[in-house]
Amino acid sequence: MAILLDRTCRLVVQGITGREGSFHARISREFGTNVVAGVTPGRGGANVEGVPVFNTVEQAVRETGANTSLVSVPAAGVADAIVEAADAGISLIVCIADGVPTLDMVKVKPYLAKRGARLIGPNCPGVTSPGEKARVGIMPTYMFRPGGVGVVSRSGTLTYEAVALLTHNGLGQSTAVGIGGDPVNGTNFIEVLAMFEADPETQAIVLVGEIGGTAEEDAAAFIKEHVTKPVVAFIAGRSAPPGRRMGHAGAIISGGTGTAESKVAALEAAGAVVVDTHVKLGETMARVLRERGISA
Repeated sequence: MAILLDRTCRLVVQGITGREGSFHARISREFGTNVVAGVTPGRGGANVEGVPVFNTVEQAVRETGANTSLVSVPAAGVADAIVEAADAGISLIVCIADGVPTLDMVKVKPYLAKRGARLIGPNCPGVTSPGEKARVGIMPTYMFRPGGVGVVSRSGTLTYEAVALLTHNGLGQSTAVGIGGDPVNGTNFIEVLAMFEADPETQAIVLVGEIGGTAEEDAAAFIKEHVTKPVVAFIAGRSAPPGRRMGHAGAIISGGTGTAESKVAALEAAGAVVVDTHVKLGETMARVLRERGISA
């Protein structure tokens, strides 16, 4: 079992005729994902490696039954693309584009809530459920192995670094979710943690955070009250020079909040095992599971 993505996924790729859209549509299909349609305005009637292209998402949904969207369009067009997908009835929208204006997301997020659609991203690597053969986003696929560890991360690259380290230590994954590092994103740590906690096949959770904002402190409070499964965590940016803005747009430290120290302290107080370097994520999770007699 997995969260967010399973074998019922019928994927439409918005921007499929672009370089990134066509490439990742092919990789997702090779992984086993049911890629049923693409959308590029003005290119309806074409096809990309056998995938039919439509002018609008509404046409794609009507003709193919698409229920999930990958938004792979330039940042300036992301807000309109997300709204179009929600209006067409798409329930899960994954946006990989970076550089999306924050004010666009401030307007889009409440709009999606009214439509009952969930957004992952923007500026994220997407979602992959290896046991369900479902991948929506840009994650490399060769390191995945089906299993019982859920992964949630603000960092794109560290999402698949964590997956690779788990697999190297003999641990499979239920679902990997990259939520993105922008200040305003569609889905946060707490929402994903709640899904992993409710998923009977997820035995443990890896959480990768980074400096800036309070998302990790908020996640820690949720873990303390609601998560019964082992959590191994890492906070990126511990060595960032004080006073310098680095990394994601969300990685902004203000006052005494958002520091690596405050996030590590909050997570440890919540019962999570926090490692000081990401390369220890896999071996530490393996040790924690052995100590607790859990097979993942």
